[in-house]
Amino acid sequence: MTVAKEESGQEGADGDGGRSGAGDDYVPSQRRLDRERHKRARARRATAIGALSTLVTGVVLYLVVVNAPGWPRTKETFFDQEYAREAFPKVLEGLWLNVRLLLICGACVLILGMLIAVARTLRGPVFFPLRVLAAAYTDFFRGLPLIINLMIVVLGVPALRLQGVTVDPVLLGGTALTLTYSAYVAEVFRAGIESVHPSQRAAARSLGLTNRQALRHVVLPQAVRRQVPPLLNDLVSLQKDTGLVSIGGAVDAVRAADIIVGRSLNYTPYIVAGLIFVALTIPMTRFTDWVTARMDRRRAQGGAL
Repeated sequence: MTVAKEESGQEGADGDGGRSGAGDDYVPSQRRLDRERHKRARARRATAIGALSTLVTGVVLYLVVVNAPGWPRTKETFFDQEYAREAFPKVLEGLWLNVRLLLICGACVLILGMLIAVARTLRGPVFFPLRVLAAAYTDFFRGLPLIINLMIVVLGVPALRLQGVTVDPVLLGGTALTLTYSAYVAEVFRAGIESVHPSQRAAARSLGLTNRQALRHVVLPQAVRRQVPPLLNDLVSLQKDTGLVSIGGAVDAVRAADIIVGRSLNYTPYIVAGLIFVALTIPMTRFTDWVTARMDRRRAQGGAL
């Protein structure tokens, strides 16, 4: 019995990774145990080398910076603890505006971007004007720098003095962000729609679904799942660019830091605001990386996207 177990484990190790044993009777072979032990040792060695190289690099950079001739003045201007303590609660209070802009504008961007993408992929000559307008929209707002778009909307719309049109810089800034980012997201959605094989639409039509039903129930679900990583990347970029609404006078995290800088002529509040944005962005970035890696693994294994 023991010999049979060892032979079974040996065959599993040489064949399908050692998982061909029958339930609880499986006993890993010595070769498999040695291989796993070698992998763990190699992983520990790689981790140690990576940690050591990171530590050495950090020490070298630290020594280069602190030994620079202008470091004392730079430290006083950009890394003053007193101004950091003063700026932190005010910047954090202003950050709530950036978070609200991210949530509201992000939802609007996804909806508008999806509508534009669908308009660009509509078939038939009757939809030609709609396709042209959608293409012109994406070309214009993808080519127009965001900062110029913000200035035009935030400063130009109030100058028109239109009845019933808001002059709130927060709403106008959010509108400018939505206009620009919806053009980018529309192209992401369009790439996802066009990546779905035409046979999927043809199969849906053969089952009796209309073009609209095939797009809604067959094409769009696959397209959205495939484009989740780039969509999350766009939302990360949107989160950072919400700080640009401060050019219209909205008191967000950047504007709160700018007020303190204008009074003290010390740039430490900008560092505080930047670090807070980084702390908010890193979790979203890591989540994006996790989703991307998960989808890559499922694609490599032949699973559904």
